[in-house]
Amino acid sequence: MSEETRILDLIGRTSTLFSADVVGLSDDLSSLVKGSRFLVIGGAGSIGQAVTKEIFKRSPTALHVVDISENNMVELVRDIRSTIGYIKGDFRTFAVDCGSKEFEALISSEGRYDYVFNLSALKHVRSEKDPFTLMRMLTVNIFNTIKTLRMAKKYGAKKYFCVSTDKAANPVNMMGASKRIMEMFLMRESESMIISMARFANVAFSDGSLLHGFNQRFAKRQPFSAPNDVLRYFVTSQESGELCLMSGLLGENRDIFFPKLSENLHLITFSDIAERYLQQMGYEPFHCVSEDEARDRSAELITKKQWPCYFFNSDTTGEKDFEEFFTDKEDVDMSRFEGVGVIKNQPIYDEQKLDNFYSGVNILIEEGVWNKEDIVNLFFDLLPEFAHKETGKYLDQRM
Repeated sequence: MSEETRILDLIGRTSTLFSADVVGLSDDLSSLVKGSRFLVIGGAGSIGQAVTKEIFKRSPTALHVVDISENNMVELVRDIRSTIGYIKGDFRTFAVDCGSKEFEALISSEGRYDYVFNLSALKHVRSEKDPFTLMRMLTVNIFNTIKTLRMAKKYGAKKYFCVSTDKAANPVNMMGASKRIMEMFLMRESESMIISMARFANVAFSDGSLLHGFNQRFAKRQPFSAPNDVLRYFVTSQESGELCLMSGLLGENRDIFFPKLSENLHLITFSDIAERYLQQMGYEPFHCVSEDEARDRSAELITKKQWPCYFFNSDTTGEKDFEEFFTDKEDVDMSRFEGVGVIKNQPIYDEQKLDNFYSGVNILIEEGVWNKEDIVNLFFDLLPEFAHKETGKYLDQRM
């Protein structure tokens, strides 16, 4: 069983989402990649690596990858060399922060990129647990996006792609709201630069995700812990790369691509995936009544080919009760692709509110002190419909 097939089985599917579109558009995608220069920002993350591979295997003239994770960048190169191999084009990686002076020097030195893909993000709902990480999330998800887009435009890029999230549709947490605000800023930037985006579901086994945590817990012989009442959609790493590639290359200005909701994209709970995972590994899930029982009985149970699991009802801040890729206020085209829907946007934005948000955040940074309420108030000023779900409990308080 291949790794892709194994993951599809874990998330309750038997087929890939975009294979028909990717095959049907194969010549178009390849011809756009060949002869073009690409810059991938955040290219060593789970989605970034998938996008980098999709571009690499179509032989671009140049592919430069930027990420702050030096170790993940090394693994990206080793993975590519061990699978796809080599291309004639200029493939290089740079361990720099896209918000830094070093990045500015890089993009000015290396010249015009045809396509800039920005996959960098603070993606965790838990990032709102303290005001300092929350401010970092705003910097990465909103302000670095604006900065890198304007630099791409300055040096002659013809297209800018940025990844968003399904959680930007009717957001209930700060991460989703930050991406929705990013989309709003990009509507303004689209007046002078061609931009496209993608919203998609959880990427199965992406770095730092709960499913990736299953790998870590299994390797360390530790209990599994997961909510049993949260239904989520999942895409594979390869599918995330394909969706971003299609949007980045084929999306028209202001388009947001997303997976079509259909029988091919199944809702599943984290606890169901945990049980499937353990059964694949040859273990019987053993349901414990508490974290303490799961920890205390780990050694005893695992030796008997049983794995301690603690499943619970979710009560943490920012968990959305259901997932959606678009709202009833958005104009959606379901006919262009077989597996992909497209949100068609007009450049509608409130310039004064965007400026007030931008300046408000910068004032907090310049003052050097702020609290979560200060930031939340700025969000509400720009997103009055923001249904922030605050419970006072966070994922870091879970096993």
